[in-house]
Amino acid sequence: MKSLDKAYNPHDTEKRIWRLWEHGGYFAPEYLPARHKKPYAIAFPPPNITGNLHMGHALNILIQDAVIRYKRMQGYKTLWTVGTDHAGIATQNKVEKELKKEGKTRHDLGRKAFEKRVWEWREKYGDIILEQMKRAGASADFTNTRFTMDKDYTDAVNTAFIHYYKKEWIYRNYRVINWCPRCATSISDLEIESREQKGKLWYIKYPIKDSAEKFIEVATTRPETMLGDAAVAVNPKDERYKNLVGKIVVLPIQNREIPIIADRDVDPAFGTGAVKITPLHSMADWQIAQRHKLKGELVIDKRRKMTKAAGPICDGLNTQECRETVVAELKKQNLIEKEEEIVHSVPYCERCNTKVEPIADMQWFMKMDELSGTAARAVKKGEVKFVPKRWEKLYFDWLRQKRDWAISRQLWWGHRLPVWFHEPKCTPIPGREKNIEKCVEMIVAVKKPKCKYCRAQYIQSEEVLDTWFSSALWPFAVLGWPKKTERLKTFFPTNTLSTARDIINLWVGRMVFSSYEFMGKRPFEDVIIHPTVLTRDGKRMSKSLGTGIDPLELFDKYGADATRFGLTWQDMGGQDIHFAEDHIVAGKKFANKLWNATRFVLMQEGAQKVNVPAHEPEAYTAADKKILKDLKKVTDATTRDFEHYEFGPAIHRLYNFFWGHFADVYIERSKTQMVNAKTPQEKKRTLKILLYTHATTLKLLHPLMPFITEELYSHLPRNTKKHLIIEEWPE
Repeated sequence: MKSLDKAYNPHDTEKRIWRLWEHGGYFAPEYLPARHKKPYAIAFPPPNITGNLHMGHALNILIQDAVIRYKRMQGYKTLWTVGTDHAGIATQNKVEKELKKEGKTRHDLGRKAFEKRVWEWREKYGDIILEQMKRAGASADFTNTRFTMDKDYTDAVNTAFIHYYKKEWIYRNYRVINWCPRCATSISDLEIESREQKGKLWYIKYPIKDSAEKFIEVATTRPETMLGDAAVAVNPKDERYKNLVGKIVVLPIQNREIPIIADRDVDPAFGTGAVKITPLHSMADWQIAQRHKLKGELVIDKRRKMTKAAGPICDGLNTQECRETVVAELKKQNLIEKEEEIVHSVPYCERCNTKVEPIADMQWFMKMDELSGTAARAVKKGEVKFVPKRWEKLYFDWLRQKRDWAISRQLWWGHRLPVWFHEPKCTPIPGREKNIEKCVEMIVAVKKPKCKYCRAQYIQSEEVLDTWFSSALWPFAVLGWPKKTERLKTFFPTNTLSTARDIINLWVGRMVFSSYEFMGKRPFEDVIIHPTVLTRDGKRMSKSLGTGIDPLELFDKYGADATRFGLTWQDMGGQDIHFAEDHIVAGKKFANKLWNATRFVLMQEGAQKVNVPAHEPEAYTAADKKILKDLKKVTDATTRDFEHYEFGPAIHRLYNFFWGHFADVYIERSKTQMVNAKTPQEKKRTLKILLYTHATTLKLLHPLMPFITEELYSHLPRNTKKHLIIEEWPE
């Protein structure tokens, strides 16, 4: 057996150990030993193909890897599936930026050529993050990675769309969505970054028609949108305005008559308690307008220019110019009561840094009433459990809104809607001229349909689906659905999901209702919501802001195991981690301690002739009894920690045991015992306890520090030649 080097070199060790695992095929369930029978599965949240590993990824990887390694050692037939998400808007922006350097736009290429260019980009850069995951030690099945734009996955997306459409849960309608003027598409809530900005709150007097009270004051941060107002609203319980409900006001500048209405969603504490309702430029106002059957005016277009409906003084202006014009005109008419300097939240497109415009548009939506109820019941019944439990509240808060989901995007990269529109002009088939009126304007189908009554073509919709529509199918589509694959049969439902809190609503809830809808089962049992990794002073990590930390640099500097140790050490159940590199340094020192302790044990005379005992050896001295008792305690406690996904407490416990109880105390006592041993047998007893305690500790540490524990375990004298990755968990 090759002796251990004097010093631990994580870089050489980690590369060599990874090759050992990969070539051994230990990550695929088909190659696990016979004792691995009961299935246990995790589906890794698919990172964007635009992504590189960041600290949040690193924390999530080590949590899932710890779970899957622990279950593998317990004898489960484990499958950890990985893959990547096409990330529609993010990837399209990446490629468009490359084109811009060449002085081109996607429109210069045309859709087909642009899609080809994106596929080329994906082939070059799309799997980089998967390779980086390997460096972190992720023991996932990389031989069977999935991509959300693969043909099989696209089949799953089309199957889901058509299913919902036939149930009349998917529909096309005109309503308010988030619109990015630069990306020229509707975007999801997740693609919006709310920023606190200084602004103004204008108090505007709306004249009341035929009333002793001449005005009602409304407060707004966006006076330009008042040109599209359909009403003024107050809360029905607000005593100040009860006598005004039902009266008519004259909309300033536009001189249109609009009603004063009462609605429960109006906050009496905001501004004056009376708010303007602009149905086509506010999601909240749209909801109120629907309840009161109000119609508004579209006064801002998709380029953020004012439309003709804004009136002659603002037609063609941009929104900022219009705001200045409206405020000046209101002041001229003495209709501004006051202005306040405020700090308020303004939505920006996360991808391109452009202010988002709420705007009414013809889009595809999915009804959420029944699906939200399905997702809520799964958690209420305990079929899906959040860890920590406190995150249930955020989940339920979103589901209670039951706002229909805008699923269409005006992009060129993504899953095109399986929707076909009949050409505007019909070319009659001779003899069937009278049947022209039977032509179907729109057909939902995977394959291009043919018109039965004329020679016109059906043209596929230019729109693509929201990325979250496809990723909602991930837990079962990644296993082969809608085909009835062996992996789907064996590993669905999966067991555990680990993810960040910012996508509880956008992804977790959607996976839950999708799984019940298509599989009749929950997608997973436990949802681990891991902490958010912030800077030491509590700021969001961001490369663009210069506050990001690259985990790959930490791997290079300290090793993956030390980085995993440091991150786990800080994960003690809080909502956030204020990252400190000191703990990574401590991880490196701990790795060195493990290395040196192993060298000490192996260097003892006769150590290579004493195999690690399969069962707890007999204790003869007080020191022997004490270390074995402590080992039992730490084994039981660590198992409990792992069962409850409490990895921070587990690493603290194992660190204290190994360094404080084993290395600093028992190893020192063992030296005395071996020196004073009267017979080789007495010395052998001590060596057995040393080896047994050390080997057991390496097993307990393996899910958290896999590389160094695998390496050290391979040097221990053993009857079995099993690699640590498939050794049995200590019981």
